[in-house]
Amino acid sequence: MSAPEFSLVTGSAATAEADALIVGLRTGEDGPVLAGGAEDVDAAFDGTLLELLTLAGASGKADDVVKFPTRGAVSAPLLVGVGLGRAQADAPAGAEAEQVRRASGAAARALAGTGRVASTLSRLDLAAATEGSLLGAYAFTTYKTNGAGKEPVAQFDLLVDKSDDDTTAALARAVAVAGAVRTARNLINTPPNDLFPASFADRAADIGAGAGLEVEVLDERQLADAGYGGVLGVGSGSSRPPRLVRLRWSGGDSPRASVALVGKGITFDTGGISIKPAANMDHMTSDMSGAAAVIATVALAAELKLPVTVTATVPMAENMPSGTSYRPGDVLTMYGGKTVEVLNTDAEGRLVLADAMVRAAEDSPDYLIETSTLTGAQLVALGTRTAGVMGTDEFRDRVAAVAKATGEGGWAMPLPEELRGDLDSRLADLANVTGHRWGGMLSAGLFLREFVADGLPWVHIDIAGPSFNTGGPWGYTPKGGTGVPVRTLAALLTDIAENG
Repeated sequence: MSAPEFSLVTGSAATAEADALIVGLRTGEDGPVLAGGAEDVDAAFDGTLLELLTLAGASGKADDVVKFPTRGAVSAPLLVGVGLGRAQADAPAGAEAEQVRRASGAAARALAGTGRVASTLSRLDLAAATEGSLLGAYAFTTYKTNGAGKEPVAQFDLLVDKSDDDTTAALARAVAVAGAVRTARNLINTPPNDLFPASFADRAADIGAGAGLEVEVLDERQLADAGYGGVLGVGSGSSRPPRLVRLRWSGGDSPRASVALVGKGITFDTGGISIKPAANMDHMTSDMSGAAAVIATVALAAELKLPVTVTATVPMAENMPSGTSYRPGDVLTMYGGKTVEVLNTDAEGRLVLADAMVRAAEDSPDYLIETSTLTGAQLVALGTRTAGVMGTDEFRDRVAAVAKATGEGGWAMPLPEELRGDLDSRLADLANVTGHRWGGMLSAGLFLREFVADGLPWVHIDIAGPSFNTGGPWGYTPKGGTGVPVRTLAALLTDIAENG
């Protein structure tokens, strides 16, 4: 489906020409209260707007949406009240923006099939209202043939106090950022019979070329010649051979820093010889979410013309069981020469990432950022909406703070030295898993640390839960691919561009 259009509108919300008008509510001590930005609408209803919304069932809670006909009190025939949740006196950075983003997304989903919508939520936070509306209006319908789905809202009129260069720039950036998230979602939601390593590489190359990036694609022969033992080992069981894609944004004339991005691109993960249970294996179509995120992010960096050199290194493979699969007990020689004993072929992501991280470090970046759907242990530890962030202490904390401020969520996790010995191998430099289930997310981070160049600030973001929503939609988050952590990466690159 096509994406909505956006425009900035000044003047009274009460006279805005639209099919529906959105106002916000918050939860108060004694029931819902009107949020800011809707004063002119309330005046048009002679001060009874809150009473009418309450009668319609409004609570002000997050994701709560109510509708009622305006009967000519305002120009729009339909009034939509959406909950923002409780106002927070000492809210952390980004919390209020996230409330606006989530409310805008919930309203956009509820208004699917509507032609033109005016929103007062943009008076609270323009960028958040834009992102939430564009992301909430997202639907992946490529494979739908029954025509049962509604078209998304066609036009959002965002009400602002003034329209000038600053507001125009804020709108453009928000549309670009949300557009990159949608790009990642589209890649994640494409089924694995259509998105396999070669076709994924082609799509990544097309995205890169469209953004004006430098593009390099290595096929299986080139991977073998260069010694990418991890990528080749994981991909050896599939009839569809692996790829490695490199996309580079130069950072313009005077880049402030150089950043390496690495994302896991397992286009489908059966677990290989260490095969997964059949239940929910279909979710493993999302095992390339990290790759989708970094591909979308480097293209976004070019679109925003960020003064940072950004290079994405993306290993792509399909982990399948067959007569040619790598086995538990195999020893792989990784890119750069380290050897790894494979004890579990379902711990494949760290193997392809290790190759890519060593290659990425050869560019001598100032920072290395890797993201992946790496461990089920991330969900056990942090749930489905909070990514685990590991790495160099100072940089890890910086990334976790940015993730929370964007609303995507992230939590700094340790890399305990006592777990490192559990990765020792009797045959090779290290094993790909420990012999126990304790601290699985952390031991995966420790494995990856072995492939980070000395002195290089780096971070690993485990998005096993947050990248793919297996439940119902909420806020601006649909079922399926979410696009996490594109907004975190975009905010982090912007922060590096401004502060080094």
